[in-house]
Amino acid sequence: MAKTKTKDAAPAAAAAPTVPPPPPRLQVHYLQAVRPKLAQQFDLRNPNQVPRLTKIVLNVGEGEAAKNAKLLDAIVAELAQITGQRPVVTRAKKSIANFGLREGMAIGAAVTLRGAKMWEFLDRFVNIAIPRVRDFRGLPSRSFDGRGSYSLGVKEQMIFPEIDYDKVEKIHGMNITFVTNAGRDDLAMALLRELGMPFRGETPVAVG
Repeated sequence: MAKTKTKDAAPAAAAAPTVPPPPPRLQVHYLQAVRPKLAQQFDLRNPNQVPRLTKIVLNVGEGEAAKNAKLLDAIVAELAQITGQRPVVTRAKKSIANFGLREGMAIGAAVTLRGAKMWEFLDRFVNIAIPRVRDFRGLPSRSFDGRGSYSLGVKEQMIFPEIDYDKVEKIHGMNITFVTNAGRDDLAMALLRELGMPFRGETPVAVG
């Protein structure tokens, strides 16, 4: 009886090594230029005292969203396009009879960005979105909360190039909060200034 030769199984192809993406440009700028400058400017000898950006929160509140599911879906989709992250639906914490609002009703959406997505959003916001604001004269410098966080309002989502005007359900604004660990407004403002935020009456710092 003839013997049949069995072919050895082909060795499995070695998995290609995954190359991590390069760190965001603005994060590199912070580590290489902003941190040393702030440490020297404020005489911060402990590296943990140097302020840093910890998160960015985008929040859209839309009263009509409670009665219009299509509008809420559009807000969620737009925030996802702008940030690259799935938003969470925000709901009313209590009932308000005068506004026809019941506890638990969907009233908007929010996104919290950290890490690389936070840095990439800030870079796009400063260098692409803000220059698209009509009659822009700088960001207000008095919108800090006393603990190192800075909030601003955007009147139209159209300033973000990710938004397709033809697919917009309704023009709406949003609140954006930049949260730092500074604990003080002067430190937080210096940090955001060095990251390119164009405050009113100042020449924006060029980020290389």
